[in-house]
Amino acid sequence: MKFRDRVDAAQRLAKNLEGIQNEDPVILAVPRGGVVTGDVIAKTFGLQLDIVVSRKIGSPYNPELAIGAVMHDGSFFPNSDLINSLGVTQDYIDEQIAEQLQEIKRRLTKFRGRLDYDLKNKTVVVVDDGIATGATVFATLGWIKKQNPKRIIIAIPVGPRDTVEKLRQVAEVVVLHEPVIFGAVGEFYDSFDQVEDSQVVEIMRSYGHHKNMK
Repeated sequence: MKFRDRVDAAQRLAKNLEGIQNEDPVILAVPRGGVVTGDVIAKTFGLQLDIVVSRKIGSPYNPELAIGAVMHDGSFFPNSDLINSLGVTQDYIDEQIAEQLQEIKRRLTKFRGRLDYDLKNKTVVVVDDGIATGATVFATLGWIKKQNPKRIIIAIPVGPRDTVEKLRQVAEVVVLHEPVIFGAVGEFYDSFDQVEDSQVVEIMRSYGHHKNMK
């Protein structure tokens, strides 16, 4: 399965979310690409769009290999097996968390104008344009669960089967394509252009997220 672009993927994904508007859910998109996907879904059902930001902590030997991920409140969700097998020090982890927290707060301030959330007793739909290792999604899920929501749904066009199966153990998952062989999310799109900060800001402003935006 291949998608023309993020809009095409989101339109197909929305068909699998029919009826969700009856729960008045919070749509939480993952910047940057997931905001385009989330925008289409939110507009399809006449819902509000919000964002959530988590950042992976890369291995000291391979920045692309996630040894965990951190949320805006400093919550760190480690891949303990990797950390132990690679002998990663706590000092390195603390340093990386501090660095990523700065980027998280920059994005949240720029894109939504504030850092607080109210998810208690609500249905939360986390939307992205696809997942690979799932490190940041698992961190996002762990943080959302601490907010005591009523229901959590992960909605993605594509993700590797092994990662999707792990996600299903901790949340409801709506996915259109879960290939066994998986390289990168962009492989499953004809057009997978970089989404710029300015595009995210424009989308978020259309939902009223403009206070304190810079």
